[in-house]
Amino acid sequence: MPGKMTIEELEELVGAGEIDTVVAAFTDMQGRLIGKRVTGHYFLDAVHKEWHACDYLLALDMEMEPVPGFEVASWERGYGDFAVRPDLSSLRRIPWLPGTALVLGDVCDHEGNELAHSPRAMLKRQLARLAERDLGAKMASELEFYVFDEDFRTCRDKDYRDLRTAGWYIEDYHVFETTKREPLMRAIRNGMDAAGVPVEFSKGEWGPGQEELNLVYAEALEMADRHVIYKNGVKEIAHLQGKAVTFMAKWRQDLAGNSCHIHASLWTSDGRPAFVDEAGHENDTFRHFLAGQLALAREYTLFLAPYINSYKRFQAGSFAPTNIVWSRDNRTAGFRVVGHGPSTRVECRMPGADVNPYLAYTAMLAAGLHGIDNRLDPGPEYRGDAYRS
Repeated sequence: MPGKMTIEELEELVGAGEIDTVVAAFTDMQGRLIGKRVTGHYFLDAVHKEWHACDYLLALDMEMEPVPGFEVASWERGYGDFAVRPDLSSLRRIPWLPGTALVLGDVCDHEGNELAHSPRAMLKRQLARLAERDLGAKMASELEFYVFDEDFRTCRDKDYRDLRTAGWYIEDYHVFETTKREPLMRAIRNGMDAAGVPVEFSKGEWGPGQEELNLVYAEALEMADRHVIYKNGVKEIAHLQGKAVTFMAKWRQDLAGNSCHIHASLWTSDGRPAFVDEAGHENDTFRHFLAGQLALAREYTLFLAPYINSYKRFQAGSFAPTNIVWSRDNRTAGFRVVGHGPSTRVECRMPGADVNPYLAYTAMLAAGLHGIDNRLDPGPEYRGDAYRS
């Protein structure tokens, strides 16, 4: 895949002087990339095996302040280190930063065991449960964000008030309006492709200056990795062009929120779609998986809407759902069934763009497995305006 590289290829690029910096990172509870920049030579000498960071990094609030009350990281425990083991299959170029590569890692204790509360480890456990049933998951994130004709520092100096959006009217699918931001969006699309984060398309969204960029679906862990690289990359590319962006679920009450619709489907280990029979009709696995989503949606909403602001997005008539129902190709429903035959999938419309993909995917797959294991029934399809249900 373009952008991805092996450790041997990295060694060649470092030797040739094309790569001099490696960002070694993991994802915190908020879905942010956390890590260090190391020289290419030192990464090859030592960091490709393991690096260390303070254990408070998985017990932070949004302002990067340590949160008290956790057994795994506290003043009483002295805030020691944990280890991060780079997953070399995630190694890739970051083309918008000169001479830079990036690798994601698994957070471990000093015996090499993955920490149970690490977001990436949580998702891997659910994928292991699927594998026990001869199944795997493919996912896709559809992330929306607002672009501002201001830089990040100016936004902060203004206390994030009276910000100037890059557009001034609804621009959903509006080609001319999005042409005004094409220098930024083209850099994002091409940058992601070159970083091994394949893009389907970008388009205007329902708010002024609001954009959506859809990524090509992938195996769940790979998709979660791409999600966090993409989200961080959008911020970096915007910064380099003197712009600010926000993925906040509802940055202004009178404007459209930022969603992250998540598409999910199950596949057998030999590559067959698990949601349909040989004739392409929806089967029991599909119905049970969907039913699990419906049954546990209230419980796992915490993973899809993690902040107080997240809930401000749920407004009738806003294309954000307000009721836990399923329907076919119906954007008013919390769960929208889309596709036909092998492409049949469940689109969960509940998450906002503030979501941590590892936690969201974990919750959705665990709920789906609950439905499969207990042979739950999703009930009849809701038809009509789900805001009135």
